[in-house]
Amino acid sequence: MSALHPICLAIATLGFMLLLRDLKNSKDRALVLLSLVFLSSALSYIIALPPVWAQIDGVFGVANISVPLAQSCVMLVLIFQTAVVAYWSFPPAKARLCAKLFGAVGAATILGLFVTFSQIPPDDFAHFAVRDPFYKAYLGIYICAYTTAQTYLAVKCWQQSRRSPNAWVSASLRIIAVGAVITIGQSIIRAADLLADAFGSSADSWLAIAWLCGDAGALLTLLGYFLPTLVDRARGVYGWANDHYVYKRLGPLWEALYAATPSIAALPAESQATALLRLRPVSFSLYRRVTEIRDGMIELRPYLDAETREEAEHRHNARGLHDPDLAAAVVAEQIRAALVSHSQRWTAIEPAEYADARVRTSTTDEDKKLLLRIARYFTPPMTQPAVTPHT
Repeated sequence: MSALHPICLAIATLGFMLLLRDLKNSKDRALVLLSLVFLSSALSYIIALPPVWAQIDGVFGVANISVPLAQSCVMLVLIFQTAVVAYWSFPPAKARLCAKLFGAVGAATILGLFVTFSQIPPDDFAHFAVRDPFYKAYLGIYICAYTTAQTYLAVKCWQQSRRSPNAWVSASLRIIAVGAVITIGQSIIRAADLLADAFGSSADSWLAIAWLCGDAGALLTLLGYFLPTLVDRARGVYGWANDHYVYKRLGPLWEALYAATPSIAALPAESQATALLRLRPVSFSLYRRVTEIRDGMIELRPYLDAETREEAEHRHNARGLHDPDLAAAVVAEQIRAALVSHSQRWTAIEPAEYADARVRTSTTDEDKKLLLRIARYFTPPMTQPAVTPHT
């Protein structure tokens, strides 16, 4: 067993586990097929484990039956890989047609492997000796199917890498293409061994390089399929963690506004501790928090004093702040002063605008970032009554 096999097994298993969560409600055929790429690849490496290999042979009572089983899993990998690339390259109708064609060819190849395997003397097969004509047929079927599929992957993935606007996807497709080209080296050497035998010679001295090409190429193609999945999950984890961070950082500002104007919260705030313990996202709760903070700021508009804004603008300008930090720092002071005035019912004669009115926020995400800046400068007033919302 090659030293690269455990690495490939780990990548394939992790790739399948990362996609498993999305399969339940997914209608994306490419995603389902990609998960099957990882699953069938993992199975091929599991079967190749010496203890598993021996156990399978013992169960079936057939020497080396694990070889065609493992190589049938490799054929499944190729069927699913080529089908994935077809869904990435063609319209759905054409992709489905290609996937069916690849499946039919793959099924015929697997059948051919088992039929020829059943006719090979166990000793010849155990030593991978190119002596028996059925072994030559077995190897020829495998090489032809493997080379054709890898050539298709190399060409299509390289073409798609030039069209993809996503840098990670483009890089991954190039890795798959390079891996596919390297694996073809194994096919060339094995085919040369068959040809050499026809002339009474042998290419056995090159077999070590053939196995290296196969293992290194398989590792690269797996990495190529795995990287976008890993990046997508990493972005998901970052988004989950960032939402929890922003939700927590906005807490003091929201609590102060909620204490003054409880009507801004139509529903009780979700417990963030519970969400963290259950690894649940707080994206909806964060959206509500952003909306409720803005609603609370609207409620405080009658208490915005123009003098407070002018003094804050002058002071923070002198500190060297510039928008959007300048506007955020001024708004934080405006809210703090307005909360004091609200608690004492002192409305402004001519209410001022919030300083962040001059900062354009065209999306909810941009508004969230601006509120986070405001929260960074905000300190609740000492005169405000305490409140203990569920946060």
